[in-house]
Amino acid sequence: MISKVYTAALMGIDAYKVEVETHAEGNVPFFTIVGLPDNAVKESRERVVSAIKNSGYKFVYQKRITINLAPADIKKEGSSYDLPIAVGIMTTQEMIEPGKLNDYIILGELALDGSIRPVHGSLSIAIAAEKMGYKGIILPEENAREASMGSPELDVIPAAHLTDVVNFLNGQLQIDPFKTDIHELFREGQKSKFDFADVKGQEHVKRALEVAAAGGHNIIMVGPPGSGKTMLAKRFATILPPLSLEEAIQTTKIHSISGLLKNNHGLVATRPFRSPHHTISDAALVGGGKYPKPGEVSLSHHGVLFLDELPEFKKNVLEVMRQPMEDGYVTISRASMSLTYPANFLLAAAMNPCPCGYFGDPTRSCTCPPPQIQRYLAKVSGPLLDRIDIHIEVPAVKFKELSSDRKGEPSAKIRERVEQARNVQQKRFESETDLFSNADMQAAEIRKFCKIDEVGQELLKTAINKLGLSARAYDRILKVSRTIADLAKEESILPEHISEAIQYRSLDRDIWS
Repeated sequence: MISKVYTAALMGIDAYKVEVETHAEGNVPFFTIVGLPDNAVKESRERVVSAIKNSGYKFVYQKRITINLAPADIKKEGSSYDLPIAVGIMTTQEMIEPGKLNDYIILGELALDGSIRPVHGSLSIAIAAEKMGYKGIILPEENAREASMGSPELDVIPAAHLTDVVNFLNGQLQIDPFKTDIHELFREGQKSKFDFADVKGQEHVKRALEVAAAGGHNIIMVGPPGSGKTMLAKRFATILPPLSLEEAIQTTKIHSISGLLKNNHGLVATRPFRSPHHTISDAALVGGGKYPKPGEVSLSHHGVLFLDELPEFKKNVLEVMRQPMEDGYVTISRASMSLTYPANFLLAAAMNPCPCGYFGDPTRSCTCPPPQIQRYLAKVSGPLLDRIDIHIEVPAVKFKELSSDRKGEPSAKIRERVEQARNVQQKRFESETDLFSNADMQAAEIRKFCKIDEVGQELLKTAINKLGLSARAYDRILKVSRTIADLAKEESILPEHISEAIQYRSLDRDIWS
């Protein structure tokens, strides 16, 4: 007898249909799984047999059982095939009526006692199931909230035990589809425990972060230990425009396939903030592995990637990040497949001005010789700095500011100004399909949208000649000036906007070399 059960597998952040075909015949005990299964799928044989027996069903092992996972030319990995394999076997042994099998995508990992454990990627699978025209999806209870985000039209059937699935498919148990108010969950999830009001002093750094958020500019903060660089970076995401529902679902898909969603949170409603340690490998940062998984650049999609102690990262790790910073996605190629993950993030980096951290500090003397400082700064390559528009110095906070009871401006107020500037940019770039913010502008768009008068030209010339700014700083200053003008609600870029933008190029000046 042959049965056919439908499940799904992940390819990147999307899912595709997998047919679990089960064939049972003869009187010779044999059990095999074909269709390029990995070790986790092959081991499902033991889990499935134990789960069926411990759920009170009679498992007839005196048959040759063949499980085929189609399409057979794509690698199958993970434990989510346990439940559909069990359903397929029980259908061939006439314990399950086949009538409903064509209506549902089924997935879940089985424990030896028959209970169903959560799996990764249920949101992507639910979205794919709705597109493929299935009535619903049967999956673990813990994944129900997440899967219900995929489509309000899809019946999400949560199951805690194998017996629940069997009785449901046989019409002996009614399981109400799991429903959730996605908009209410979205509003609740947007709350953050971080706020710029908690930061004492550093007003000029807050201003630089506001400019970076308004124009989508990458930023690097340079200052001594304890000056508040990490504290400021953690609050950077709170002044970015709120995630749209579409952005939230795309971000949630990435976190779902990585297994990073909390049980009671079916949606990532706030912009992600990722802060990997400087010992991270290049595969962990951009994604990879034998079976490619998203890296930190993809987990930061629509959010902030914070790299603290930037020069301490391995050089090859920083260099592989250049392509996703430029393109907004990362492609991972292997012999058997090539996967693309989105990676549209804002980079916030931090570093000390020298190895000891006190170069230029007015209260503590630097112990580093000039060649050592130069080698330290050279660890951050020119091509990487080319992709960072704003450099800002972060001095140590004075005691007077630390001891003050005065609170800073809250994130909500700053975010309002950022959103207004972003709206201006959206209108400006309506005819430019690939542009979403000022930071995305290339040479042609800079010439078109960043025109300056003779006074501004003279100011830029003086900055490059007198302050020792590099040639690469020219376009960066113009783009940042455009953002500053947008924040000031000015149609034209004025000299004061250029003056402020020039201040945000610290690492281009001769004093750092």
